[in-house]
Amino acid sequence: QVQLVESGGGLVQPGGSLRLSCAGSGSTFENCALGWFRQAPGKDREFVGGIAWSGRSRTYADSVKGRFAISRDNAKNTGYLHMNSLKPEDTAVYYCAADPFGPGSSSANDYNYWGQGTQVTVSS
Repeated sequence: QVQLVESGGGLVQPGGSLRLSCAGSGSTFENCALGWFRQAPGKDREFVGGIAWSGRSRTYADSVKGRFAISRDNAKNTGYLHMNSLKPEDTAVYYCAADPFGPGSSSANDYNYWGQGTQVTVSS
């Protein structure tokens, strides 16, 4: 069992940066792929990026490539989503998810554990 708690969301101006954290509990966190998803009002949840359980591969949605980056610190049981050059269309609730021994899939169905989400609002 893995519990996930996101933090770091908030209000930021266009062009600004935020770093989201995903704190995990449970002994299997280091063996889990981490995925980041987001959901804007009235829209479906969409994949943002993922990192394999090994940390050796990362994938990103086209909409965030070159602006967002995923990292993890297994010693702290924490994953991160570094967001730069934020745009108003990045406004959403951001979720992290964990998939034991997964590749960092872009499919939400592949993830067993989810956090409650953190709100990111990009506005001037």
